[in-house]
Amino acid sequence: PIYQGPLINLETVIKNTSSNNQLAVAKILKAYYMWHITDRWGDAPYTEALKGAENFTPTYDTQEAIYDALFALLKEAVGHIEGGSIDSDVIYGGNMEKWRKMANTTRMLMALRLSEVNSSKAQAEFNDALNAGIMTSNDDNFTFKHLAEQSNESYWYNQVERSGRQWWALSETLVDLMKPVNDPRLPVYGDPATSNGEYVGLAIGTAPAGTNTENFSLLGSYARQQDATIHLMTYAQALFAKAEAAARGWNGESAATNYNDAVTNSIAQWTGDASAAADFLAQDGVAFNSANAIEQIATQRYVHLFLNGYEGWAEYRRTGYPAMAQSAGADVPNRQSYTSTESFNNTENYNAAVQRQFGGNDNIYGKVWWDAN
Repeated sequence: PIYQGPLINLETVIKNTSSNNQLAVAKILKAYYMWHITDRWGDAPYTEALKGAENFTPTYDTQEAIYDALFALLKEAVGHIEGGSIDSDVIYGGNMEKWRKMANTTRMLMALRLSEVNSSKAQAEFNDALNAGIMTSNDDNFTFKHLAEQSNESYWYNQVERSGRQWWALSETLVDLMKPVNDPRLPVYGDPATSNGEYVGLAIGTAPAGTNTENFSLLGSYARQQDATIHLMTYAQALFAKAEAAARGWNGESAATNYNDAVTNSIAQWTGDASAAADFLAQDGVAFNSANAIEQIATQRYVHLFLNGYEGWAEYRRTGYPAMAQSAGADVPNRQSYTSTESFNNTENYNAAVQRQFGGNDNIYGKVWWDAN
C-alpha cells in the first residue's frame, strides 16, 4: 500500500511539478516513507521501483544503498527550497523553513540509526545534518491532525469509540517505567484500571480473548479523540538524538543538557505544560547519569515515542533498550516479513533478497542491516 499509495503519488509530483518548493516537499516525503519501508522490511525495491508498466518486477536495493540514496535525496530536496510557500499544505501550512528543518532532522535521525554498523559514517552524516539546521521547538514538530468527521477521524477513535474495541492497553514495560517515577505523561497515555484505580500494564502479546480488561490501563482519552493529533517526528526526538550523539563523543554538545531538554519538551508536548519537568528530572533513575547515559536516553526516548510504534520499535532494535517485560507470546520481532504478493509477483528478485539477507528464510527474526546490536 505504501508504494501504490503515497510513494507513487509523490513520484508523480516529482516528475511533473514546476514548483521547486513542491518538488522539495515531495522528495522529503519520499525519503521519509522509504526510510520506514527499509527499517521495517530490510532490503527493498528503490532504484527500479515506481516505474509502473515499465517494470513490474524491480530488483531489491540493499538497505545500505537505500540509506545512502536517501541521505542524498534529502540534501537534494533541501537544495530545491526557495522563498515563498506552497498551497494546500496540511502539515506546515506552506512554511518551507519548517520543511527544511524536518528534512535535516530526518537525515540526522537516520544517521543515528547507523551507530552500530558504521559509526564513522553515522557521526559524519549526523553532524552535517545537525549543522544544516534541525527542529528548534515543538512548533516544528512533524504532526498530522485528524478531523472530527468519520472519513478523516483518528485510528484510535475508530477502534475504541466507534468500533467498541475496549482492549487497547498500555504495555507492562511502559507502565513499569513510568509508574514508579510518577511520570506526568502517564495519565495522558492511559487511564487507571477500572477495577482498582491503579496503573497496570498488560504483557505484550496478550490476546484479547480471556483477558479482563478492567484489570489493566487502557488507552487514554488524548489518543481517543476523533480529531487527535499524531506525532510523526518531534523536537524531543531530535534532542534525544543530540544527547545520544554527545554521549558517544560525536561532537561537543552536552549530553546532559540535551537529555534534560528532551524530557522537558516531551512532557510539554504530551501534557501541554512543562512545569512538572524539573521535579521529574530530579528523581533518582531519571536524573541524567553519564555512567549509563545511552540506556537512560534510549529509555526516555522509548517513553516519549508512545503511539509512534514503528520508530520506538526501530530504536529498541538498534539499542537494545529498554529491557522488555516478559512477553505473553513470542519474542519481539526484528522485522516484518515481505508480503505474499511480492513473493508471488516478483519471485526472482524476492528470492534473491531473502537469500542475501537471511539465508533464504523470510521470517520476522532475521535482522536488517543496521541491526547489529
